[in-house]
Amino acid sequence: MDVKFQGYDEDRYDFHHREKKEKRRKIFVKLLFWIVSIPVTIFFATLICSVLIEKTKVNNNSMEPVLSKDDHILINTLSYRLHDPRRFDVIVYEKGDVDHSIFDIKRIYGLPGETIQIKEGMIYINGKVIKDEAGDVETLLGGIAADPVKLGENEYFVLADNRNDSEDSRFAGFGTVKRKNIIGKAWIRTNKFGFVNSMKIKKTEEQTK
Repeated sequence: MDVKFQGYDEDRYDFHHREKKEKRRKIFVKLLFWIVSIPVTIFFATLICSVLIEKTKVNNNSMEPVLSKDDHILINTLSYRLHDPRRFDVIVYEKGDVDHSIFDIKRIYGLPGETIQIKEGMIYINGKVIKDEAGDVETLLGGIAADPVKLGENEYFVLADNRNDSEDSRFAGFGTVKRKNIIGKAWIRTNKFGFVNSMKIKKTEEQTK
């Protein structure tokens, strides 16, 4: 003979038991997730900082007004492992010999295989005038690019934004930038936060008068 105690509901007891067990399982899963994700996040953050990002400091005023001397820059060293440098990219590259190289920053205008020329203040690529990312600043000196300059397979022709008071690929002693010497794309200015390649050159009050 089956005997049931008054007030005892077996189905209700099993339901509460399963509910408590499910709550404990969810808590355990969440705890396990944080235990695993925290060291993984730290590992990848360290990897990114040590392998994919470098730091440098601007050592001159050649890229004013976008970048000024002593600005601190993070360099994206991954970008050019995925694709080649592009026109108007602001790049960081090694300048000088192997033992005494320094990092320099300029903007790309001429790409490998192209012919660049600067005449009457205008920049020509393969015989056609292109937009000047330095704004309305007239390029007063064409330098070696006063005559057409044919770029080699791995050569880039770079110009300073503040080009009338700076040296760049127009000068024979400066020369073009080789692909192997490019460290990466100038990414973030950290002391006055901004994404370098998104910064637009604005006219000063003196230029608008």
